[in-house]
Amino acid sequence: MTGMKNRKFKTVDEYLSALSRDKRKILKDLRQIIKQAAPDAEELISYNMPAYKYHGMLVYYAVHTEHIGFYPGNNVVNQVFKDELKEYKTSKGTVQLPINKSIPKNLIIKIVKFRVKENLGKEKAKRKK
Repeated sequence: MTGMKNRKFKTVDEYLSALSRDKRKILKDLRQIIKQAAPDAEELISYNMPAYKYHGMLVYYAVHTEHIGFYPGNNVVNQVFKDELKEYKTSKGTVQLPINKSIPKNLIIKIVKFRVKENLGKEKAKRKK
């Protein structure tokens, strides 16, 4: 993870290759969970971290020293899934997933699927205008 902030990543694979083996495995697992929940989403690097886009941005994630930052947006974290995220440290639009615990697969799937529906709803509303 040394020098992650000083590097500019072009692909998610490049980002993952810069990680230690244990952190790479955790992020690869998270990547697969997101792909499972949003198979048509485009994977990209945005703000120098892995992200997914489907009719707008869906989610971002990034490795930190003691946690994985998962960024589904403020509405999702502080309103829609507030109760389900009680056991995690959160802030505006961010969930901290501890590195020493398994990823909450079912919760991540629910959040990503919610974001897909949310983005499709926003797009549909725009078309009506």
